[in-house]
Amino acid sequence: MVTAFEGLPGGVAVSHLCVYDWPAADGVSGGTPHMHLTCSEAHVVTGGRGSVQTLTTSGYDGTPLVPGTVARFTPGTVHRLVNEDDLRITVLMQNSGLPEAGDAVLTLPPVHLADPEAYAAATVIPADAPEEERERIARARRDLALEGYRMLREAPEGLADFHRAAAALVRPRLAEWRERWRNGAAAAAAATGEQLDRLEQGDLSHLADAVVRAEQPSEYGKFGMCGRLDVYQGV
Repeated sequence: MVTAFEGLPGGVAVSHLCVYDWPAADGVSGGTPHMHLTCSEAHVVTGGRGSVQTLTTSGYDGTPLVPGTVARFTPGTVHRLVNEDDLRITVLMQNSGLPEAGDAVLTLPPVHLADPEAYAAATVIPADAPEEERERIARARRDLALEGYRMLREAPEGLADFHRAAAALVRPRLAEWRERWRNGAAAAAAATGEQLDRLEQGDLSHLADAVVRAEQPSEYGKFGMCGRLDVYQGV
């Protein structure tokens, strides 16, 4: 279980992302369009050039990404990363551990969203599969998600149906998600409140418990939704 003290401040998760350069059917290279239901996300661009396409109830938009750009969006934002020239990003995610626990639904066609088993079959990449097989699955699920994404672009009124389908798909996991939030971001916020209370009372004891930590990624080049990921254990 990820606790408030195992991740970055506030229960934030961090990873390094090299966005896929695989061309799609529309001639655009990039990642898999998807949406988070409870987690905000920020992209800190560290290299290359590209954009992030977004789709919300306010409409479609595209945000250019160049080194130094920080693009952020809230739950409910369908987003697709586009790689124009070796796009590299440091990704900050709310609620450390929750996105990896399923708080990301790909924009697959409706028939896949309506059936949890069909959705899992189209999206899960077995960790023990050979490299070439994992890449094949990652490419296939990206292309399948682009089919549903194109439908949403062409008929934005279908976004409400996608929201409902995504919520139904993840509903069985909400109790698990709440526990992760309680032991992560919520515990971090509560700890700050306790420290403020102590300071008001002249109690400085928590300052004597200061620690310093540093770590390297626990996984390199993992096939993520948007690209190859370097991820950190518990961060």
